[in-house]
Amino acid sequence: MENAPIIELRGVAKFYGDTAALHNINLEIANGEFLTLLGPSGCGKTTILRLISGLEKPSQGELLLNGTNIADTPPEKRQVNTVFQNYSLFPHMSVWDNIAFGLKMKRLPAAEIDKQVKEVLRRVHMEPLARRMPSQLSGGQQQRVAIARAIVNNPLVLLLDEPFSALDLKLRKQLQMEIKMLQRQLGITFVFVTHDQEEAFAMSDRVVVMNDGAIMQVGTSQEIYEEPQNLFVAGFVGDINVLEATVKAVREDGTYQADVEGIEFPLRTERELEVGENVKVLLRPEDLIVYLEKEKALNPPFFTGKIEHTVYKGATVDILLTLDNGKVLQAAEYFNEDDEDITYREGDRVSVSWIEGWEVVLDEEGE
Repeated sequence: MENAPIIELRGVAKFYGDTAALHNINLEIANGEFLTLLGPSGCGKTTILRLISGLEKPSQGELLLNGTNIADTPPEKRQVNTVFQNYSLFPHMSVWDNIAFGLKMKRLPAAEIDKQVKEVLRRVHMEPLARRMPSQLSGGQQQRVAIARAIVNNPLVLLLDEPFSALDLKLRKQLQMEIKMLQRQLGITFVFVTHDQEEAFAMSDRVVVMNDGAIMQVGTSQEIYEEPQNLFVAGFVGDINVLEATVKAVREDGTYQADVEGIEFPLRTERELEVGENVKVLLRPEDLIVYLEKEKALNPPFFTGKIEHTVYKGATVDILLTLDNGKVLQAAEYFNEDDEDITYREGDRVSVSWIEGWEVVLDEEGE
């Protein structure tokens, strides 16, 4: 069926004794998609990877590959390969032999093995190191060999379990882009596991945010960041300001007037709110607009307060400020080196607002 998902998890649960590692997971992964499972340690993301690979069996539910339930299919019978955190290269085999191992097990002709190994070495830029042993390779080179060994078998799905965790930051960023480009070239479905939000956002078509064995939200990086569906997602994928508010009135245009931390602001949301309802207003640091008192007066509504601390980050300045009601907020403003009058310093009095529509409104429970 055209556009049918290549992997489906339907009502999947996984128990270890009385402990639920996963409960009622429903997820579809599209053919050729780069999907990332993102969440803290112990949230269940690696368990999903192990279920897809066949290293674990679901306690409940169905696991489909290309429309066929593979819950009881052994790992070697699935068109799924895995790249683990420690790469699991054979230490006594050269790069070439590590990559060729799976093809030899399939008893392919020597000429075909030679052709496929050369091609995959070219793809991962490892041709000059084909005869080296794993111990003679850097961490990044070992990671490339592990991926080459996995993709040479032409799997339908490639699983990657935090493969960059042992690498330094610069190499991680380099390999993130290389893996993303490789995935686009191959057209293979990649399912990637990480606890690093920046890594997930940089590489993925969609992100699955997980916590406590459940899926919190599925969406593009932009959807996850700008439209979090609950407080956990909002806090896990970046800094967030959470303001307490009470709905005061419904405006003629269908938006709302609300008391936000003691100041009346308009709220724009697709949610249907009732007068008197308590809600939470979420704003990213970059959503806030901070005006110094010496600047042109800001039209109300706005909060007032003072700057407690600033951190210069080149293109931006992070600002920690305290409102007059005691609420602490984080803001991020672009640094303008050409305007010496706009310099944020500790103790400066400020006015704070945001552009209507930038806010995210959740219910009182943060959902």
